[in-house]
Amino acid sequence: MPPEWHPHQATWLAWPKDPKTWPDRIPQVEDIYVLMMAHLSPGEEVRLLVDDPQTEERVRRLLARARVQESRVRIFQQPTADAWIRDYGPNFLIRDAGEPRVAFNDWRFNAWGEKYPELMADDQIPARLADAIDFPRFEPGMVLEGGAIDVNGQGVVLTTEQCLLNPNRNPGMSKSQIEQCLRLFLGIDSLIWLGQGITGDDTDGHVDDVARFVSRDTIVCCVERDPKDENFPPLQENLERLRASRSASGEPFRVVPLPMPGPIEAAGERLPASYANFYIANRVVLVPTFRHPNDRIALQTIQQLFPDRRVLGIGCEPLVWGLGAIHCVTQQQPRIG
Repeated sequence: MPPEWHPHQATWLAWPKDPKTWPDRIPQVEDIYVLMMAHLSPGEEVRLLVDDPQTEERVRRLLARARVQESRVRIFQQPTADAWIRDYGPNFLIRDAGEPRVAFNDWRFNAWGEKYPELMADDQIPARLADAIDFPRFEPGMVLEGGAIDVNGQGVVLTTEQCLLNPNRNPGMSKSQIEQCLRLFLGIDSLIWLGQGITGDDTDGHVDDVARFVSRDTIVCCVERDPKDENFPPLQENLERLRASRSASGEPFRVVPLPMPGPIEAAGERLPASYANFYIANRVVLVPTFRHPNDRIALQTIQQLFPDRRVLGIGCEPLVWGLGAIHCVTQQQPRIG
């Protein structure tokens, strides 16, 4: 699995539509999608899943109104239960040895531990896309969401114990068996196990809300500065684990702190708002913002780490009502050659 900054052939999205996911906020979330596609499409093709011809026609009108070049957006009429394609979509791979080639993993998806039975149908999406994308498909037979892992392209994967060792994912597998499966199907050598994720995350601690590789030897790690905040203890522990971690060659990583945006709530419940849920595209890095003073600090921090890309903040309060943000709704397809 190449790192996210490896050149992309395309970014995959699935059009948002579930009113249970975004109560009274579907129009605002659609606006966010159009804005994302407007920023992504100059640098790579956008591949979008929609339910039916009527939705495709409506989406094309919205994109035309936003002056998004039609030839840069390829639409597939493939019904989905929800929009979280990071977690259920194809997990793309490349072969470096011999003739370069793209393939993908079709991991099992059980709607984050069978929390949402009505969304488990999205487990079938990679298989249904296999003919359209025409790449070899591997079936590891293990439950794994895309937001639960992050790689540096040099043999290391980041993940959390809270998610991958949760009995609602792979109760028949030991920690060593999970590690071996990741080694085989991601092409990695070693794992960095973090502990807990952030409060409000219904995915049981996805790493893409906590810490991310931004280069082969650099990791950004979310840090809460308020000792009274419930995210303070788990994020401090993760920071300590990262500072003690080593690369596949035994070298320490550079760990860059990333602030948190403070509590954002919906109906009295805290939402999993995090600046770490950014997406690295060919020309831009799309970063969720939340109308908080730390927005500016987060954008400046990430921009310094990606001098060759334009870092853009996108207001994601409506999106995070669905308990996810930009990284959760995107999936990169690498380019070869």
